[in-house]
Amino acid sequence: MLAKLTTYSLLGIDALPVEVEVDISPGAIPKTILVGLAEAAVRESSHRIERALVNCGYVKPVDRIVINLSPADLPKEAASFDLPIALGLLVASGQLASDVLGQYAAIGELALDGTIRPAKGALSMALSAKEQGLKGFVVPAANAQEAAVVEGIEIIPVTSLTEAVGYYSGQLDIPPQPFSWTDAVANFGKYGVDYSDVRGQESAKRAVTVAAAGAHHLLMLGSPGTGKTLLASRLGTILPELAPEESLQTTRIYSAVGRLQPGQALMLQRPFRSPHHTISEAGLVGGGSIPTPGEISLAHNGVLFLDELPEFNRRTLEVLRQPLEDGCVTISRAMGSLTFPANLMLVAAMNPCPCGYFGDPRRQCQCNPMLIERYMSRISGPLLDRLDIHIEVPPVPFRELSNQTAGTNSETMKAQVVAAREIQQRRFGKGSLRLNGRMPPSQIRIFCKLEPDAESLLKSAMEEMGLSARAHDKILRIGRTIADLEASDNITAAHLSEAINYRTLDRSYWK
Repeated sequence: MLAKLTTYSLLGIDALPVEVEVDISPGAIPKTILVGLAEAAVRESSHRIERALVNCGYVKPVDRIVINLSPADLPKEAASFDLPIALGLLVASGQLASDVLGQYAAIGELALDGTIRPAKGALSMALSAKEQGLKGFVVPAANAQEAAVVEGIEIIPVTSLTEAVGYYSGQLDIPPQPFSWTDAVANFGKYGVDYSDVRGQESAKRAVTVAAAGAHHLLMLGSPGTGKTLLASRLGTILPELAPEESLQTTRIYSAVGRLQPGQALMLQRPFRSPHHTISEAGLVGGGSIPTPGEISLAHNGVLFLDELPEFNRRTLEVLRQPLEDGCVTISRAMGSLTFPANLMLVAAMNPCPCGYFGDPRRQCQCNPMLIERYMSRISGPLLDRLDIHIEVPPVPFRELSNQTAGTNSETMKAQVVAAREIQQRRFGKGSLRLNGRMPPSQIRIFCKLEPDAESLLKSAMEEMGLSARAHDKILRIGRTIADLEASDNITAAHLSEAINYRTLDRSYWK
């Protein structure tokens, strides 16, 4: 007897439909054959499924069993095929009769006692099931919240093989999983940090506000303990709330790699990723025989923070150059190429020298000039050019640390950022890529026109600092953002002067 069910396989962050065909030939030599380019986790499923069936009170067929996963040329590597294969075996062996087999897709990994464990990528799979026009989708209970985000399809949560069989046979009524936006925001939409926690550093907070307003990449340089990590970790609190489409994009990435918290339906906070400096190239951009997203894509619509920037492998840092420009990362393998989104803000922090105290008025630097130069040269000029804003974060005086009055808080900074971004949306139209920090050269010529005194100032700065053409464009973009924060139509000399000050590290440390 032949049974057919629908399930899904992840390819990157996309879910592709897979038809599970189970055929049982009575009287033939008992043997189980699994075909369809199955990877190790899928090939081993026959042993898990056999014990799960027996331990749930069903009979494993002792006949010739052929299981085909179609399309045959699509790699299948997840254990989420266990449940549909087990259901197919029960249907093909006559132990399960169902009128809704073709209307509901199913995923889930089986434990030996028949309980169903969560699977990766349930959100993308639910989207694919809706596109196929299916009525419903049977998922592990742990994945029900994220899949329930998709409207127009019934999400049926099950905890065991017995429950799934009961639902397909019509003997067990399981109501579809509801989705509550209010509960999602209450549980996962609140930040527990604020910029009022950062004492002093008002000039650095100003630079962070400018960076957030225009989605500019930021480099902070200062001695250990000056607050660079604190400034970076709170950046999400001043960025606009994730739009629904941004939240869905980000959630798909985290769902595909299994990074959603238990019970989390959507990513409602902007991601903040801070990988260790020992990370590999594949860990940063993604990789594997079937590529999966790396830290760059996990920071999509959020912040990628690289602390101790010169300690990262230089080759690893160089792979950032293309994603910072294009907002996506493409990984090529023998089986083809996959493109992952990487629309992020890069925030980096570093010490001015190996010991960390060059230029610190309180501590004496122990490094000689050659050592400092070698340390700084670990960051290539092309990568440095792509970091729009460079600021120094000085030590905080005791009087500011002991001051009981809080400094600028996140609410104040966020109001400025949101107002500036609204101006940019009116200028460019809606879309996360339509921000000052991502203006193409053609738009720079249109929207970044300078007043005569500002143009003279920029010319002098270019000649004195020896800036590149890319740095010239970045200064104009930053100047445009500063003008937007002031709700000014024109970029004045004052706006441009502040923008140029954010590039002085080009001169003071690398020149």
